[in-house]
Amino acid sequence: MSKVHVKTGDTVIVLSGKDKGKKGKVLAVSPKEGKVIVEKVNIVSKHIKPRRMGEPGGIIQAEGAMYASKVQIVCPACKEATRVGHEIDKDDKKIRICKKCGKAL
Repeated sequence: MSKVHVKTGDTVIVLSGKDKGKKGKVLAVSPKEGKVIVEKVNIVSKHIKPRRMGEPGGIIQAEGAMYASKVQIVCPACKEATRVGHEIDKDDKKIRICKKCGKAL
């Protein structure tokens, strides 16, 4: 089983590729493939065929999947791109922390 360092709903910044530097919210995570879909990043054209009578077909713009290694979490406290650390809190729960400022993500 493979793990991904981001979760759905995290704000991330793109580290490499045509959308380098863009920020967005993670819409979906696929740990098996190691990919994520980020809002308004990696826009691709999809050709849609009409399925039912009267339904329009055409070309639509949609977010494409990208490798999770190309994104880094933006800490909500310090507003910087950071690596994810883990800590055990007082309730014996594992929480994700910012490696730069130490606050919970």
